[in-house]
Amino acid sequence: HVQLVESGGGSVQTGGSLTLSCAASGYTYDTYCMGWFRQAPGKEREVVAAIENDGTTNYTNAVKGRFTISRDKAKNTLYLQMTSLKPDDTAMYYCAADASNLAAITGLFDYRGQGTQVTVS
Repeated sequence: HVQLVESGGGSVQTGGSLTLSCAASGYTYDTYCMGWFRQAPGKEREVVAAIENDGTTNYTNAVKGRFTISRDKAKNTLYLQMTSLKPDDTAMYYCAADASNLAAITGLFDYRGQGTQVTVS
């Protein structure tokens, strides 16, 4: 079955950087659409970035120019490089996967990990 395990979260000061990683297993990794979404207490879930199986990327406006999503197919790993972090970026970040590239547009992924906390102060 599909397993997604995030790592790399933590606490950082405003303006700092973090890189999240997501180790994927249990499916044909390079055929899937992958993404990161976040959820903060009292706020709606927000898809931060997505990458389709051909490498096409999408970002929510709030993170454009600051976050970069990438995937290493050889390592079955998804990354989210986050720079110029702001307190508004504070949230639980989840890795997600879906067999369809439509997930990059809809933000609806079939699978997700347990999440990793990012706190910016």
